[in-house]
Amino acid sequence: MSAALHILVRGAVQGVGFRPFVYRLAQTLGLSGWVLNDSDGVTIEIEGDADQVQHFLHQLQHTPPPRAQIDQIEATWHPPHGYTTFQIRPSLPRGMPTTLIPPDTATCPDCLAEMLDPHNRRFGYAFTNCTNCGPRFSIIAALPYDRPNTTMRAFVLCPACGAEYGDPVDRRFHAQPNACPVCGPRLAFDVVGEAQSPTTPPLNAALTALRQGQIVALKGIGGYQLLVDPRNAEAVARLRLRKHRPAKPLALMARDLEQAAALVQIDQVAAELLTSVAAPIVLLPRIPHPSIALADLVAPGHPYLGVMLPCSPLHHLLLRSFDGPLVATSGNLSDEPICIDDTEAHQRLGQIADAFLSHNRPIERHVDDSVVQVVAGIPRMLRRARGYAPLPVPLPATPPSTLALGGQLKNSIALSIGPQVFISQHIGDLHTLEARSAFERVIHDFLRLYAAQPSLIAHDLHPDYASSQMAHTSTLLPDARRVAVQHHHAHFAACLAEHAAPGPALGVIWDGTGYGVDATIWGGEFLFGDVAASQRVAYLRPFTLPGGEAAVREPARVALALLWETLGPACLEQEDLAPLAHFNPTQRSLLLRMLQHGLNSPHTSSAGRLFDGVAALLGLHLQVSFEGQAAIALEHLADPHESLAYPFALEATTAPAQSAGGVTCVPNPIILDWRPAISALLADLRRGVAPQQIAARFHNGLISAICALARHIGVATIALSGGCFQNRHLAEGVIRQLQAAHHHPLLPRHLPVNDGGLCYGQVAAMLSTTN
Repeated sequence: MSAALHILVRGAVQGVGFRPFVYRLAQTLGLSGWVLNDSDGVTIEIEGDADQVQHFLHQLQHTPPPRAQIDQIEATWHPPHGYTTFQIRPSLPRGMPTTLIPPDTATCPDCLAEMLDPHNRRFGYAFTNCTNCGPRFSIIAALPYDRPNTTMRAFVLCPACGAEYGDPVDRRFHAQPNACPVCGPRLAFDVVGEAQSPTTPPLNAALTALRQGQIVALKGIGGYQLLVDPRNAEAVARLRLRKHRPAKPLALMARDLEQAAALVQIDQVAAELLTSVAAPIVLLPRIPHPSIALADLVAPGHPYLGVMLPCSPLHHLLLRSFDGPLVATSGNLSDEPICIDDTEAHQRLGQIADAFLSHNRPIERHVDDSVVQVVAGIPRMLRRARGYAPLPVPLPATPPSTLALGGQLKNSIALSIGPQVFISQHIGDLHTLEARSAFERVIHDFLRLYAAQPSLIAHDLHPDYASSQMAHTSTLLPDARRVAVQHHHAHFAACLAEHAAPGPALGVIWDGTGYGVDATIWGGEFLFGDVAASQRVAYLRPFTLPGGEAAVREPARVALALLWETLGPACLEQEDLAPLAHFNPTQRSLLLRMLQHGLNSPHTSSAGRLFDGVAALLGLHLQVSFEGQAAIALEHLADPHESLAYPFALEATTAPAQSAGGVTCVPNPIILDWRPAISALLADLRRGVAPQQIAARFHNGLISAICALARHIGVATIALSGGCFQNRHLAEGVIRQLQAAHHHPLLPRHLPVNDGGLCYGQVAAMLSTTN
């Protein structure tokens, strides 16, 4: 008996070999009809023997191409049309796009084998790709995903590539970036300050420059990277000086797993991450006695290294010819977006790089490298970009169409279409004009790509964030309602929504800075509620930040504030402590007056600043050059075998009820008082207890305090979020103890636990507006 199905497949199903897969499946089963791409995904008409049509649907659901991500299949039975063949029809653009734009993916084994085969026409070709790998998001200009809608439109296929492109049984059928040395992009090499390019082949010239200790700016998939030999101490020091990055660790690219294993400890989870199609940077512990001697300045004082494997054919060719790993860091100055335009790159990177290895395939949008770490045995996102963006993260329900603008630091934006939340690539901190320009470009890019007209614009409650100001001053979407979402509630909502946890739940939201509903700086918060609304039921005892932002850059000031709150004026007698020794008598006197009278000393409940202050008390970092530097050092110092914990007190207090941005302050919140812990820490210092034990006892005290608060609130689900939970020692300790007490702890996985996940939480908070 003959039957027919009309099928719509939604998800990441364009640019991943889905139509050839459908074609081959139909041919194998003797079925007729057609398949095409449109703005909703892939549409299929299939007819023939009823049992075979049913089998076709089963295979479609259970054996899709490896790079495909199917979110939904809509299948409708209807009478056959009488098709006699099966065809792949031209794409059909229509309506608001809902198909998922595929991310850029690492080189597949088949393409790598061709590149390394001297008898293959793509031997040594730096732009080899197929439907299973290669650039996608970084080259797409519009949907549907067809070659004229990509930056490959200027490259005319040669007869051999054209034959592959048009053959439904070839893995390059409609591989939009398809190319070869005859018809595709080409490499170029030039030396800064020299008008004439060398006659040596570009790849060989770049390798020579790297071996000589030069800094090479390489045009990668989603933008420029800066490469240098990590074993050359002078070269790494020069890169740091020119890039204005004195201490923050630099990422490394290794040739393969074997070379990476000569640097870091790799378990099965890490190996799967490193070799995944996303090919992110993975933070991994150093091995005790590495066979590759890295310069100390690669990651000074850090027991972890950020390592990745080659993510493109060009990287594979470089690493297979170089005799070691390479530093591969973002092609930018600190706090600026990475360069994608060749002219801009020469202007902005010309003072950093000695030479440029570029190519003539344009990059449509910047896409930085993603960063992942493993916490409690599960991969957790730290920076979501290449390999993951712009794939959506679903919500448990459908909010009004919302554009969410994120925060000030680690910014990313989000756009909801139905229950799907499309999240942009990492944009970065919005301190510079270049970063704010990139932020605005990404907003316009998303709205154009998805042909969206959202009815809501969600933003952070902080009025001075560039993202908040953009929401109110821009003429973009003039009819959209602007909605402020309190910073920590957005973190809370993001964690709950990602896990589809309905609440009520307790949110332990700890970070460095967030604008509170009382106009003070929050950061050590306990929220009770759900994605729509929450109550501030507890928080860390506030303290002052003498000098405001100056205290963020100089943790010695925070340490002095903690001493002042704990000891009063007698704190100045502790001259043997590193934070006091850091200041001369005049500076101490000025800081004392600031603390006594509250001059330029805003109050904060920030857990991040508490970590900074304790690190400074141990003399780790009295000044910092990047966010989290002191807290990271404190985490790495902590002895994992120490079991003692410093005491934290739970105290009831009174506070005025206030409400804003989805958060209500309850009139009788609990104060988590850290002063007993500081007193115990000072006593241990006087007794000569090892700093490693002190650091661990501080962490253990915080872990115990969180569990005590959870027990006091008496709710099963505990959402952990905010930048402080990037700290493995803290996060794993809290998860372990909460689980032992029969709580259900949640930690973000597919979204950054830091401010990179705020935009998703801002959209989730809009679920309350559906009622």
